[in-house]
Amino acid sequence: MRAMLWAESPEGIIGSGGTIPWRYPGDLKRFKRLTLGSTVVMGRATFESMRSRPLSGRRNVIVTSRALDVSGIEVVRSLDEALERAGDADVWFIGGARIYAEAMKYVDLIDVVHVPDRISTADAVYAPAIDERAFEPSPLVPHEDEPALTRRVYRRRAPRA
Repeated sequence: MRAMLWAESPEGIIGSGGTIPWRYPGDLKRFKRLTLGSTVVMGRATFESMRSRPLSGRRNVIVTSRALDVSGIEVVRSLDEALERAGDADVWFIGGARIYAEAMKYVDLIDVVHVPDRISTADAVYAPAIDERAFEPSPLVPHEDEPALTRRVYRRRAPRA
């Protein structure tokens, strides 16, 4: 399985100031449950927003042109290289915006959590648009681990080329 997940504000914001501008423990619990035992692929800025620490119980692959000397991660220069290294393992793309936009062509599932927090900052980072011609949206449902949130899954309508 190749998938991506993010949480977004009503404005479509996924980050601000190099971090996620909200905290919902239930959503973090669900994120861990979904990604545990899989390969997580992220950009350098996303990795640095996690204080440059790999996520435990997951294979951490960082896409960057910079050298990073951190134990517990693999550094690659492209999503193609990340997917080649992952092989048949489940892969979750976990950010940031550029990784999400580029990974759209590789995924079969997009999991979006909707947070109620309104964000208005000059340095906001937005989620990419999801092409509903390519991805079928499921109904909006309550978040099972965080009552204040909702979520929607998008599944690819036709197999990837």
